[in-house]
Amino acid sequence: MAYPVRDSTSISIDDGTVTVRGWVQEIRNLGGISFILIRDRNGIIQITAPKKKINPDLFKQLTSLSRESVVSVSGEVKTSDQTKLGLEIIPLSLEIHSVAESPLPLGVVDKVNVEFDTRLNHRFMDLRKPEVKAIFELKSLLCKLISEKMAELDFMQVQTPKIVATGAEGGATLFPIEYFDKKAYLAQSPQLYKQMLMSTGMDRVYEIAPAFRAERSNTVRHVSEFISFDGELAWIRSQKDVMAVIEEVMQYTISGIASRGTKYLEVIGAEVTIPKAPYPILSYSECLDMLMGEGMEISEGEDFGTEGERLIGEIMSLRGNDMYWIVEYPKAEKPFYIMEKEGTAFSYSFDLDYRGQEISSGGQREHRYERLVTRMKAKGLNPESFGPYLESFRYGMPPHGGWGIGVERLLVNMLGLNNIREAILFPRDVHRLIP
Repeated sequence: MAYPVRDSTSISIDDGTVTVRGWVQEIRNLGGISFILIRDRNGIIQITAPKKKINPDLFKQLTSLSRESVVSVSGEVKTSDQTKLGLEIIPLSLEIHSVAESPLPLGVVDKVNVEFDTRLNHRFMDLRKPEVKAIFELKSLLCKLISEKMAELDFMQVQTPKIVATGAEGGATLFPIEYFDKKAYLAQSPQLYKQMLMSTGMDRVYEIAPAFRAERSNTVRHVSEFISFDGELAWIRSQKDVMAVIEEVMQYTISGIASRGTKYLEVIGAEVTIPKAPYPILSYSECLDMLMGEGMEISEGEDFGTEGERLIGEIMSLRGNDMYWIVEYPKAEKPFYIMEKEGTAFSYSFDLDYRGQEISSGGQREHRYERLVTRMKAKGLNPESFGPYLESFRYGMPPHGGWGIGVERLLVNMLGLNNIREAILFPRDVHRLIP
């Protein structure tokens, strides 16, 4: 019979004999017959070994394998109504590539609760679990969907430096590094470079890349290294032009995960709900009134904090909205490059919140050189430290705006995960530097 070859490099067919390659997930020896489950990236294939019908030495080898050993098994394909795949393989030969030691540091299929720190300490083994690996299949798909939509919207993908001389957000959350005989830092964001590119005629750019924040936050929402999806576009009329792009990208990517990621969502047991669009727009002042109405003690000008964001999320959920904008934050709370709303204490800024958690921040930038310098000084920054950045504003800078979106935060909220570290292969935080 023809073998339904899946999209995998771990399966091949030669003259009617199929070879499967993978990890030995489980062995069930029932005496007269044994079942060996081989796992590869795409799933599990059952090797059925009848003791009396195959070579005795081969039977002994197969039943003596240790779990998680890496093997190649060649054999004949048979239909079977006892397996999920609808087929099984009767083995003809076995090649052992690598023998796994026993006991395992972490079970792959054992239904035993393991501390999250233990999982991260043995992350290579944890990632063998189908339900863990599925998260990263979806993360890969998410980045692919973002790139598809950004290309459709005529954005150019760029790569900016991750070793920088100064920070976009100030010095408190910068990681200093040794860079020959100079002082340098890991980049908090590509913010300054994105804006510089607006002066070049590359008027629609985006980047999906690592960002680094030296925040001593030990929460389920914060890590020291994360992936940021940043964009910048020129010739905007207002921040609403930026918000419209983000909303279009979000609807495309979340819809794409729901439709193209079904097999991985089933493994995780997650259901993706596509947000209602257009997203409601709330002002900072409206949100302040909401929180005060819920009995929260907060004054105008204060950041909402985690608790405030959560309360607003609950209120918006009751209104049927998973995603919503919060706009016009106090200018004192926003970075120097955000444009002030003249004659007020507010700014042309926005956050995009998803179920009570901020996943994006952005706004219209201050493109006028003199006002930008004034903003810097008001924030206690020395303009001389931003020489190359400011130079791009002195020789013709169009109106522009942009955003940053935490890819892991987006994915965590979409899938209903409990901890942002679940969406990072090898997380970095205050306490974790290895593996």
